[in-house]
Amino acid sequence: MSVSKFVNVLLLLIVIINTSNNNGVDAFHKVFKRLQSQSTPLDKVSPLQRPTYHFQPPRHWVNAPMIYKGIYHFFYQYNPKGAVWGNIVWAHSVSKDLINWETLEPAIYPSKWFDINGTWSGSATLVPGKGPVILYTGLTENQTQIQNYAIPQDLSDPYLRKWIKPDDNPIVKPEHGENGSDFRDPTTAWFNKKDGYWRMLVGSKEKHRGVAYMYKSRDFKKWVKTKLPIHSSKKTGMWECPDFFPVSLTDKKKGLDFSYDGPNIKHVLKVSLDLARYEYYTLGKYDTKKDSYRPDGNTPDGWDGLRFDYGNFYASKTFFDDKKNRRVLWGWANESDTVEDDNLKGWAGVQLIPRTVLLDSSNKQLVFWPIEEIETLRGKNVQMNNKKMEMGQRFEVRGITPAQVDVYVTFNVGSLEKAEKFDASFTTKPQELCNMKGSNVTGGVGPFGLITLATSDLEEYTPVFFRVFKDASTKKPKVLMCSDAKPSTLKTDMGSDPKQRMYKPSFAGFVDVDLADGKISLRSLIDHSVVESFGAKGKTVITSRVYPTKAVGEKAHLFVFNNGSQPVTVERLNAWNMQKPLKMNQRAK
Repeated sequence: MSVSKFVNVLLLLIVIINTSNNNGVDAFHKVFKRLQSQSTPLDKVSPLQRPTYHFQPPRHWVNAPMIYKGIYHFFYQYNPKGAVWGNIVWAHSVSKDLINWETLEPAIYPSKWFDINGTWSGSATLVPGKGPVILYTGLTENQTQIQNYAIPQDLSDPYLRKWIKPDDNPIVKPEHGENGSDFRDPTTAWFNKKDGYWRMLVGSKEKHRGVAYMYKSRDFKKWVKTKLPIHSSKKTGMWECPDFFPVSLTDKKKGLDFSYDGPNIKHVLKVSLDLARYEYYTLGKYDTKKDSYRPDGNTPDGWDGLRFDYGNFYASKTFFDDKKNRRVLWGWANESDTVEDDNLKGWAGVQLIPRTVLLDSSNKQLVFWPIEEIETLRGKNVQMNNKKMEMGQRFEVRGITPAQVDVYVTFNVGSLEKAEKFDASFTTKPQELCNMKGSNVTGGVGPFGLITLATSDLEEYTPVFFRVFKDASTKKPKVLMCSDAKPSTLKTDMGSDPKQRMYKPSFAGFVDVDLADGKISLRSLIDHSVVESFGAKGKTVITSRVYPTKAVGEKAHLFVFNNGSQPVTVERLNAWNMQKPLKMNQRAK
């Protein structure tokens, strides 16, 4: 991705908000020269709206994950001198549980001709006999993007404190027709035992066509491009941060290593579309002999396809956690306020809670769920059971601190007779549908859900909700899930310049459930300015960044609500106060 990206080593990226372009986000590599080196003293860093149990460095701007000798490593794009993009290094933190983190010295920073203008995104691979190898994009003096590698100085050190960039870099250059201005983000490599080759992908574009080039190597140093890209798609623009990995068709409770090539699998190809600033994925068949990937064809391959997250989520990366036999997804959420706001508060960008990745029982999509370790931060618990909500009713969840909470609720909608007829023109436009039919627009079955980060009088609030329609073509319910930031804050825009306006979207996605038993669940991880929501046990996920000015700290409230004419029952609700990790951004000894 234009600015470095993750890894098997997760690289956290930062985005600059600008409502004048797609999804309010500028390219990652945009440099704000007057702000990039304006450092904020630690005692001046604003705690207001700052997430508490999500990963962030102590201050300034942030952006791969890997496990080595039982230690999780997180590498991320970081500006040590300011809260906007610029001066980027590969920062490095370590953890034993993916929750409590200790900070080490930066692993990589611009220092040689092959990366003198930038050490951008990449991935890490554990290579037998070599240990971890970081593949990353370097920017040369003439602004050409090339692929480099770095290795640990001491393999016996489980913390991998020191890294070396050998002088035989680069390992891949755009010298066979690739676009040197859009050629970045090498993936984690995988090994094919049958032919003895390592393979990796690099994202790029050919005019308006998104492309993932494949490169092969026997020694992990000399890489050769295959005759054809592994996959491409027209009119999708630059493919940033590609990710490619297998999922099991039979063992739905375990993840698979990148190099797994056994039976009963599908492959996932994920790309981050630079034009849309969203991520899309397909499930399909990978032909190891032809080095080609073909999507299944039952979902769109591009703009209208499936997403890891339908909200504020970009530049994600998965890694295989061999300690627990699971595939873990890490994604990054940019700020939705302005660059000036970021500079004033002294920080920007947040890493979302890691999520497990599995294939759904339908074999047609992935499901995502917060890693189990996050539950170790749960504190005081409150419950609500069998609470029936008539049209227009809402009930407050009391006894917790709603600005920092994990809430899981199961709703029962009962009959679907009152569900509205679904307009087929919105089949690929859930966000537009959510804009039209918000949380206050009365429907038949819904809207119903949670009202998060709210004032008592709903002057400020962020609703996360469902709305059920009848789909005449399939004879099945069509379930819309929304997270609406429009009423989330009273903070005003800064003047008339669209580049300085706060981004307050209505994020939305459809949820593939049949509601045969009338039940649907919703889990939200709420952390001051972050609302991560998981519909139907992770079939649809939406993340929002919001900035309340009154609904902060102890003044925030949490409600369940129903604005549909059909009564809805809260069958069971559990909410937990979330504690701050014991070790967050501490310096490792």
